[in-house]
Amino acid sequence: MSDALVSAELDAALEKIHHAGVPGVFAEVRDGDQVWRGAAGVADTATGRPVTAGLRHRVGSVTKTFTAAAVLLQAERGRIDLDAPVGRYLPELVPGERGEAITIRMLLGHTSGLAEYLPYAYPSFRAFPDVAKTGPESMDDHRFTRFDPVELIGMGVAAPATGAPGTAPGVYSNTNYLLLGQLLERVTGTAAERCITREVIEPAGLEDTGFPDGPHVEGAHSRLYEAWFGMIDPPRDYSVFDMSFVGPSASLISTVADLTRFYRLLLAGEIVGEASLAQMRRTAPVLSQEGKVIDYGLGLYPLETAGRPAFWGHGGTVWGGGTLAGSSTDGRRQLAVAVNLQRWNRLDASGRPRPHAVDEALEAFHHLAMYG
Repeated sequence: MSDALVSAELDAALEKIHHAGVPGVFAEVRDGDQVWRGAAGVADTATGRPVTAGLRHRVGSVTKTFTAAAVLLQAERGRIDLDAPVGRYLPELVPGERGEAITIRMLLGHTSGLAEYLPYAYPSFRAFPDVAKTGPESMDDHRFTRFDPVELIGMGVAAPATGAPGTAPGVYSNTNYLLLGQLLERVTGTAAERCITREVIEPAGLEDTGFPDGPHVEGAHSRLYEAWFGMIDPPRDYSVFDMSFVGPSASLISTVADLTRFYRLLLAGEIVGEASLAQMRRTAPVLSQEGKVIDYGLGLYPLETAGRPAFWGHGGTVWGGGTLAGSSTDGRRQLAVAVNLQRWNRLDASGRPRPHAVDEALEAFHHLAMYG
């Protein structure tokens, strides 16, 4: 990684993402003890302030790996049985036969059949996944709304099920991880965010990682620009936003350096035990929010490139921000990349997102970062 040509290639790949249309992108790649960090573009389109590799960033659903790790640690201590029904722990949240049929493992792996609550909390998203019939209005309406996770879970539980518990493919749903947050609180007597901080973040030495306690990102950070498939033009800044609508599912703030450290330690068996890590890497088919069937484990999934060894990690999006982070199976090589624009694809006549140069540039960077 110290080779100038390799560094130059990574720098150039980041520049291509920026020139394809992302205001700012920053990343870290580690290979053993060697580290490359890079950044391209701006953190603020109004002032021209540049992005740097050390910025803090909302990492979205990358949070799920942290939450899953906290649950697995409690399972190692005998406080949680992954194959027990959620109704044993939270009967008031998932009552009756569903509470007896849905296990903790199903929540972790998105095979519970519980629907996503977000279209019910955000009325302008009600038509999702028919994106053409959605609108961004609810993002503005709820910028400072403080949501109650129990009420959000209730929306997901009351919504029509996406399938019977345990059937394939599962369907990705934030309802699952809000329930896991309530589970952590029930078995530890501590708020989920505090439990994850104490059990995962602090022992891993992640000094720039934490949950927000308000709508602002503390420390140096980028503005976050949301386009909502061309319906917000120019893209609007949503860097100030109350993230209580996702909580332990997707609200974490971190840096690319902390994320590469986290996934290196995780894949090395230094956060959860080897047996727990093996369970995290045991996958089942799940329908993603993008409408693709992916292999999903327990808060972890393979970032595969055809014919190459799998990296394991997670991606995440928030309003205006995106992140992808992971590690090679042997724990030697890691990547973490963050962008400050989301939903850049405009829709075609049938309402599907059109291919965009940003997608191609990001894929090229991911491949280079993972495999050199």
